Amino acid sequence: MAHPPNTTAPTDFHRARFDAGLAWVHFPAGLGGLGLNRDFQAHLEDLFTAAGAPVVAPVAKAIGYGMAAPTIAMLGTPEQRQRFLRPLFTGEEVWCQLFSEPGAGSDLAALATRAVRDGEDWVIDGQKVWTSYAHAARWALLVTRTDPNVPKHQGLSYFICDMTDPGVEVRPLRQLTGEAEFNEVFLTGVRIPDAHRIGGVGAGWAVAQATLMNERVAIGGRALPRESLLIGIVAELWRKRPELRTAELHDRLTKLWADAEIQRLTADLARQQLAAGTPGPEGSAVKILFSELNQAISGFEVELLGEEGLRYDDWTMRRPLESEWQTRGAGYRYLRTKGNSIEGGTSEILRGVIADRVLNLPRESRIDTAIAWKDVPR
Repeated sequence: MAHPPNTTAPTDFHRARFDAGLAWVHFPAGLGGLGLNRDFQAHLEDLFTAAGAPVVAPVAKAIGYGMAAPTIAMLGTPEQRQRFLRPLFTGEEVWCQLFSEPGAGSDLAALATRAVRDGEDWVIDGQKVWTSYAHAARWALLVTRTDPNVPKHQGLSYFICDMTDPGVEVRPLRQLTGEAEFNEVFLTGVRIPDAHRIGGVGAGWAVAQATLMNERVAIGGRALPRESLLIGIVAELWRKRPELRTAELHDRLTKLWADAEIQRLTADLARQQLAAGTPGPEGSAVKILFSELNQAISGFEVELLGEEGLRYDDWTMRRPLESEWQTRGAGYRYLRTKGNSIEGGTSEILRGVIADRVLNLPRESRIDTAIAWKDVPR
């Protein structure tokens, strides 16, 4: 064996894995895949884990694997696929997502960051907010406005931004938990070559939608064993601390356990649907289930612990490269899960997506989608 999983240096192993088509087996051959059904991926990961294979750091996987890789593979140019997919998979290059803005969070299409064509480049000016991993990222998925004279969904374009370029400034945002897991990013005269545009000029909304649907499946639809994540922590606490139990809490935990199993199976169904094609609006439902269940379980954990659950372990300001929900206390988990219903699309917006695209309910009356973006009151 040229690259033994348990003895090969991590970067060398992941490079070899990509070259063998074992990165994402459903990707095309030559791009880290073998053109197989997506369902084979989970079995492959189990085999690598059993063989002691190294894993890529979560900071490199979070946005790179769940958002950047499928977007570039599906909609990027051949040159972009060759340049970005391999170092993305190996963890050598970290990615972030420059979508939300102070005035365009839930209504992403209202964004104001401008991109103006200048020869073979685009000059970018604007501000983004709530950007995870911006302080560690080399590359970013960036949505901009290239034409303010058309309705807001039609005037957007999508780029790959080099976070090391002049004019990119990253500032930490301290959040409710005390840490700065997110950032705001200021873009001032940043020059991006047209070769780093994904999709056509003015077609950025369609590319962004593909990215977001992949994100929602990635957040709420990971392949997980029973009693994973928060429900596993609370179930273990229940078993270890019998003095905390009451009949009423037992009934509530039983319901939460059943809801967690329903969410896990629903996510698995979403993955099977995804294997048959591109992610659809059903991913929004998976993400809502994930968010609301996390918040319910974390609230139950605090109540189960009583006075102990109200103590907070550490308010130190720091900039972690991933959420610390597994290693911190119940108070941290309670506060951090409040963000689950905001990140990756607010629950309110996702319910609108389900009503519109899954249930085919009548749309709400609005005028801002039919007039030029520059004429919309702000």
